[in-house]
Amino acid sequence: FAGSTVHFAGSMLRPAAAVPQLPGIDVSGYQGNINWANVAPYIDFSYAKATEGTYYTNPDFYNQYEGPYDYGVIRGAYHFAIPNNSSGEAQANYFLAHGGGWSADGKTLPGALDIEYNPYGATCYGLSQASMVSWIHAFANEYHAREGVYPVIYSAYDWWSTGTGSNSGFAASSPFWIAKYAATTGTLPAGYGYYTFWQHADSG
Repeated sequence: FAGSTVHFAGSMLRPAAAVPQLPGIDVSGYQGNINWANVAPYIDFSYAKATEGTYYTNPDFYNQYEGPYDYGVIRGAYHFAIPNNSSGEAQANYFLAHGGGWSADGKTLPGALDIEYNPYGATCYGLSQASMVSWIHAFANEYHAREGVYPVIYSAYDWWSTGTGSNSGFAASSPFWIAKYAATTGTLPAGYGYYTFWQHADSG
C-alpha cells in the first residue's frame, strides 16, 4: 500500500447466520494511484471515494474504481455528504455524474452515502435531526429513481444517533455500513438487525 492509510471494511452478516468474512478496503484521494495487481489477491471488494458535496471529485478515481474491476475485485463508489452545501437530490446527481452509478454486472456495488462527522465545522452541519433525515431521504430517493437500487449508508452509530435521532426509516431500503473501530460492531442504528459492511480499522 505504499505507506498509505487504507480503511478496512469487513464482512456481510445476515440475520441469524454469519457468512465468512469477506475482506475489503475503502480508498480515496489520500491513497493516490494503487497497484491493484499487488492488492487484489488480498481483498474481495473495494469502495472508492468519487465525490464530495457538489464541488469535489477524486483525482485518482479512475485508478481506484477501474483498477479493482480489472483484477476481478468487486468495486463500488462512495459520496462524502456535505448537507449544508446543497440538497440531497443535487448531491446524488453530482455523484451519479462523476462515477457513482450502479450496473447489474455482478461486479459493481451500489453507491454509498458517507454521512458522518463534519470535518469542516458543526458536527451535524447545522441541520436539525428532521432536516438531516429529509436530506438523506432526498439523496437516497434520487439515487434510487436514477439507478433502480438504494444507496448503502455509511455512518457511525454515535453520529447517526446525534444527527438523525437514531431514525429507523432507512432500514427497509438502504444497507448499512457501520464504522466502529473495535472488536465488535456494538449497537446498530434503529431498525437494523445486522450490518452489511463493517469498517473495523482505519489502516492496513
